[in-house]
Amino acid sequence: MDRIVILGAGHAGCQLAFALRAGGHQGALTLVNGEDALPYHRPPLSKAFLTSGWAEEFLLRGESAFAESRIQLIRDTAQEIDRDRREVRMATGKPLPYDHLILATGAVNRRLQVPSGDQGVFYLKTVSDAEAIRRALPEARQVVIIGAGFIGLEFAAFAAGAGKAVDVIDLADRAMARTASHEISTYFERRHLQAGVQFRFAATISDILRKEGTVCGLRLASGEVVEADLIVAGIGVVANTELADAGGLATDDGIVVDRYLTTSDPCISAIGDCTRFPTSYASHPVRLESVQNANDQARSVARKLTGKALPYSALPWFWSDQGLDKLQIAGLTGGSDRHVVRGSPEENTFSVFSFRDDRLIAVESVNQSADHMVARRLIAAQTLLDPACAADVTFQLKTLVQ
Repeated sequence: MDRIVILGAGHAGCQLAFALRAGGHQGALTLVNGEDALPYHRPPLSKAFLTSGWAEEFLLRGESAFAESRIQLIRDTAQEIDRDRREVRMATGKPLPYDHLILATGAVNRRLQVPSGDQGVFYLKTVSDAEAIRRALPEARQVVIIGAGFIGLEFAAFAAGAGKAVDVIDLADRAMARTASHEISTYFERRHLQAGVQFRFAATISDILRKEGTVCGLRLASGEVVEADLIVAGIGVVANTELADAGGLATDDGIVVDRYLTTSDPCISAIGDCTRFPTSYASHPVRLESVQNANDQARSVARKLTGKALPYSALPWFWSDQGLDKLQIAGLTGGSDRHVVRGSPEENTFSVFSFRDDRLIAVESVNQSADHMVARRLIAAQTLLDPACAADVTFQLKTLVQ
C-alpha cells in the first residue's frame, strides 16, 4: 500500500497523516487541504480566536512538520473519485492516484432557510468565518444567535462578556436539547441568564429583516420582531458526503463504514465528522461531531493501514467552554432512563450520571474534571455502579477503577 491519499486536513485528516508516519508507513502520503491555510484547531474559533485573531498556537502543526514527516500537503479541492482507476480528480485538473483513500471531509454548516435568504447572516465553522465575526462584533450592539447548541452558547458567552445585548433563539424547548440532559440544560440556561443572555425557546424564524440591505433583525413565526445588527446562525451541520455520494459509496447522514472504518469500497476509509459508524455505546450506528472522535478514528485507521488493525471502540467524549463553566461529557446520553446528580449545581460544581436499565451510559460534568476522568474509565470498562453511590459525594468513585 504505497500511495495513501487523505482528503481533508482538519483534526481527523491531519492526525491520520502523522499517525501513519509514526506507525511506520514509508510510502507516498498526500494530505489534501481544501482551505487556504495550514491545518488548525477549530474549538478556539468560538472563543479565544475572537479575542486575539489568528495566532500560530492555533495551528495543528507548523509548516515545517509536514516536510520533515514527508507529508505532501497540497491546497486543492477534490472534484471526483474514480474508483475504477483509483484516482482523485482535483480542481486543478491533475489526477491524484491512490492505493488507499481516506475521506476526512468533515461537515458543512446547515444553512438558514427563510424566504429572503440568509445574506448577511454569519456562520461559524472556518477560520474565515471566525475572522468575519471578529471584525463585525465591535460595532454590534444587539446580537442574535440562532441555535442553542455548543457553538451558539459558546459564542453567546463571549458576546455577553464583551458587553453585547444577546438573544439566543432555538426551535427546541431547552438549551443543548440534542446532546445534554435536562439537568445540564437547566443549569446552563441559568448561568447564561445571569450573564445577561436572553432565550426564546420553541421559536421558529419566519424571515430575516433588512434595512437598506443591512440586517436589522428577524421575525418569528409568532409575529414577534427581534432587533439585531449581528446575527450568527449555529443550527447544526450536515455531513459532507458529496464526493462519497457521487462515487457510489454507501451513505446515510454520513459515509457508512464498518467497525474498521472501511467504506463500501475496501480501498476507501472514512473518518471524523463525515462518518456514520457502529459503536457499542449506542444501539445503532452514530455520527459524532467531536475532536476526540476525529483523532481516535484517525489513529484507528493508521493502525489498520500499518498492519495492526483493531475494531474502532473508543468511548465518545466531548467538552464545551461557556463563560466560566466547563462542561465535559463522557458517553452518549441518548436512551437514558434515569439521571442522578452528584454535587451541587448551586455551587457550580456537579455531575449528572445517566443510566439505562441500571447501567451507567454517560456522565456530564460541570467544573468537575475529576468526575469526568473517572467516568470515562467506568463507562469504557462497563463497571457496575449503584446510582445511590453515584449520588453520594462521600463515596470515592476512583475505588471502582482498577
